Amino acid sequence: MLEVPCLPAVRGLRAPLRRIHVPEELDAVTTIGAEADPEEAGLDRRAVARIWRGVTALYRARVHPAIQVCVRRHGVVVVNRAIGHARGNGPGEPEATEKVLATPATPFLIYSGSKAVTAFVVHLLVDRGSLALEDRVARYIPEYAAHGKGEITVGQVLAHRAGVSSLPRRAYDLDRVGDREFILDMLCRARPFGRPGEFLAYHAVSGGFILAEVVERATGSDIRTILHEEIRRPLGFRWTDYGVRADDLDALAADYVTGAPVLPPLSQLVSRALGVGLEQLVEWAHDRRFLAAVIPSANVVSTAEELTRFYEIFRRGGELDGVRVMSAAGVRRAITEQSRLELDLTLGFPTRFGYGLMLGSRWLSLFGRDTQHAFGHLGFTNMLAWADPERALSCAVMTNGKPLLYPEIARFYALMQRITCSAPKIRGSQMKVWDPLSGRPA
Repeated sequence: MLEVPCLPAVRGLRAPLRRIHVPEELDAVTTIGAEADPEEAGLDRRAVARIWRGVTALYRARVHPAIQVCVRRHGVVVVNRAIGHARGNGPGEPEATEKVLATPATPFLIYSGSKAVTAFVVHLLVDRGSLALEDRVARYIPEYAAHGKGEITVGQVLAHRAGVSSLPRRAYDLDRVGDREFILDMLCRARPFGRPGEFLAYHAVSGGFILAEVVERATGSDIRTILHEEIRRPLGFRWTDYGVRADDLDALAADYVTGAPVLPPLSQLVSRALGVGLEQLVEWAHDRRFLAAVIPSANVVSTAEELTRFYEIFRRGGELDGVRVMSAAGVRRAITEQSRLELDLTLGFPTRFGYGLMLGSRWLSLFGRDTQHAFGHLGFTNMLAWADPERALSCAVMTNGKPLLYPEIARFYALMQRITCSAPKIRGSQMKVWDPLSGRPA
């Protein structure tokens, strides 16, 4: 799904903001999960307190009914908390509506955060020789070569440089979102807007479907099965899957459109990128049909605690708890820079990308300043998960408010900066030649 930096637009902020009720006493809506003594991770309690002040400041902006945060350092969980309501406290909901507290165990839909999960599944298969980044998509899907797409490679799709950032409008049909043949037909009908590799243009929905089809043709197994067999089952993940089972629907945090109404021309840009409008997207995202399908770019469901554990696999070089998911070389390949703060023609702001992962940078970074070795992914709209090997961090911030515009957006990015600043760089990180996955000389 589309990710937007959410910078305030003067015209949009003239309209009334859709906000939630926030109680004076925040302890009443705060749940703390299992947390270790920060000193076990080389931090102190003041660092955790600073992070939590950043979370509560964001919550007091009144655009996120719930915020869930997990921070691991050296694999140790030092923050594992939730504040607010999973459902029942959305803008305009009646006071009598039943309110359900969010907890660290509440699963959230992570929208485009799904792209990182999908990318790592693809890299797992590259690592094992099932396919290669240099392979043309048409090698696996011959019919995809239609309309001049025969030269597009798997790596270009991962890096958002394939030139097929959008799908035909009629592809956005909830009744057919799980119809593999229909989706494949839409992918083949798509026309590139430029030569493969020429431009960076975020593939909000199309890229995930292309990769999933390549995976199935290359292996004979669908991408959900591979995620389960290779990562979820060996490591005991409860969530972190494409969609949810029907009996888990009620456990999922509800999403709410908040903030300022999105007016033209921004609303038109959003609709063009997503294929649907903002409010329709949020409504669709919690439809049973959407959550029963495999939508590799957009419908992974997880908790902050589980998602940080997922990132911990790759922060540690592809191994966790005795389970080797991929080689350290495979992880390095995944985070190899493909776009260096280049203007993204879909998002409209500069982004640094690897093969499917958003990368940090020294100055302009989603993960805070001086994070050039960090990798992760943003989720619609104020959700972020990442690993920073230089600081031994794996982090996730989940929210269920979906604002594009609100005056306090800086609080969201300030929270990432607080988390980053809480953890000093690990020994060896100042070396001129440094392996970010080990903290040792390369």
